[in-house]
Amino acid sequence: MHDNDNEMDGSDSGARRRRSGGGGGGGDRDRGDRMGNGMGMNGPGRKRSPNFSGEEAQSFDYKDPQQLKYFISDRGKITPRRVSGLSAKQQRALTLAVKRARNIALLPYTDSK
Repeated sequence: MHDNDNEMDGSDSGARRRRSGGGGGGGDRDRGDRMGNGMGMNGPGRKRSPNFSGEEAQSFDYKDPQQLKYFISDRGKITPRRVSGLSAKQQRALTLAVKRARNIALLPYTDSK
């Protein structure tokens, strides 16, 4: 009879330990707090490019650095899709055009000081 009680106590405390562990409940609360601070999907500081989806297929020309500079940050990084608002196909075309323009020295690899 005492053996069963010990087994129950051991398994019960193990279940309590698993439930109160940091893996499950604590992370959800933290994520909720971050999302609840007013910084939604279109939070401040995020720029969106003109919507190219309604027009004909957008083609990025690597020989036109003015068009490509709109999608490059001050530090020379290509803006990500979530910021630029481009589709995946357009983002791949943009990346290819920027890399080609950098290769023939139409665009800098980094910011120029």
